[in-house]
Amino acid sequence: MEQLSSQDPEVRRAVRNATLSAIIGTAVEWYDYYLYATAAATIFNKLFFPSYDQLTGTLLAFATFAIGFFVRPFGSVIFGHLGDRLGRKFVLITTLLLMGGSTTAMGLLPSYASIGIVAPILLCILRALQGLGSGAEYAGAVLMVVEYAPPNRRGLYGAAPYMGVALGLLLSLVTFRLSSLLSHEQFEDWGWRIPFLLSAIVVAIGMVFRATLKETPIFEELKARNKRSRAPIKEVFRTSLKPLLCAWGARLGDNSLAYVYESFVIVYVTKQLGMSRDMIVTALMFSTTAQFVTVPGFGWLSDQIGRKPVYIAGALLSGLSVFPFFYLLQTKNELLIYLGLFLVSSIAKTMMTSAQSPWLAEMFPARVRYSGFALAREVTSPIAGGLAPMIAIALLAAGDGSPHLVAWYVVALAVITAVSVFLGPETRGVPLHYTTEDADDESAPETSAPGAAAPATAR
Repeated sequence: MEQLSSQDPEVRRAVRNATLSAIIGTAVEWYDYYLYATAAATIFNKLFFPSYDQLTGTLLAFATFAIGFFVRPFGSVIFGHLGDRLGRKFVLITTLLLMGGSTTAMGLLPSYASIGIVAPILLCILRALQGLGSGAEYAGAVLMVVEYAPPNRRGLYGAAPYMGVALGLLLSLVTFRLSSLLSHEQFEDWGWRIPFLLSAIVVAIGMVFRATLKETPIFEELKARNKRSRAPIKEVFRTSLKPLLCAWGARLGDNSLAYVYESFVIVYVTKQLGMSRDMIVTALMFSTTAQFVTVPGFGWLSDQIGRKPVYIAGALLSGLSVFPFFYLLQTKNELLIYLGLFLVSSIAKTMMTSAQSPWLAEMFPARVRYSGFALAREVTSPIAGGLAPMIAIALLAAGDGSPHLVAWYVVALAVITAVSVFLGPETRGVPLHYTTEDADDESAPETSAPGAAAPATAR
């Protein structure tokens, strides 16, 4: 299956459709998440936690944000299993509906002033459902693309779904920016609901693309030969434990870094530096737009020099640039703030995330690839993504408003990522179909990188 000609018009069409579907679906996932993060940083403290002071209310709002991340590992187990048993397409349609429906419902929630404590409880429930669907969305989107892509361009195509992350962030920032053009009273009364309700439109577009997708040839072969794993989670731990542990370490760092740079920074700039919300949101829109160039660029680079060099370089650059980044923020010069966000978000973070997608997709055997990818990416979410903004806010408070503790936190995360990727396998060129060639269900390789190629060639 890996040898399908990339010149075949049907193959090219399948790759194109899978890529567009992945980008749009991932945009929905991260539109939902960044929208929630932006709302938590700007308005949810007033709507759902009005009896607390500003900083405590914001901390509680980010605590509800963290709920989705604590649920994501459960989503990775449930939907990863279904993705390896029933197929990539089935799960991608299910997760899209679950995520988008939850976000739209958030836009209909009454505030604390209307129904009291029930309001934040309902918010937490919807956030949990959102997180459940997100637990396997990105993994499925990447696999759908990578399992169709030409072997020598899996880095480029595998990175493409991350443009959906950038698109989701951009859409959330644009809609929130437009909503903020309303008066202060209008925004707090009903304007904040508009971005959440608009999620329904994006979901509808995503469903049109996903309904027309065909299952990947690799999964179809697994199904035809009855080679699907009966217990994919168990098999991942049995056959790919070392790569899984390395992936967890890598994700612990890069996931946290993304939320420090793109969520915490809103709180820091508006509430610590006293600058306008519109300015920092616009700056984030700029750095996000730049990612439509840097994401495929670094994905292509990983096809040339390998996944690990690009990933490690991004982690090291992130750690080295964090102190200059905060210095640029403290100048309160808008041009320098734009430059700082471009460096840490459009370059450093994107180097990691662009290489990460093909790295994780190539790391696991075909019969457990969905479960392996989802577990590798989401198990650390509660600590990395969910707690990162809260930890950063707490460190800011502990430092009496100085960001130096936050900066050292970022350095520690960057080191964890770099070391974990260094210890992990280089996966560029690993055959994706190798376990479909195994005659024995128990013959999956013990490690999925250097040893992965052996089952594919030993006939």
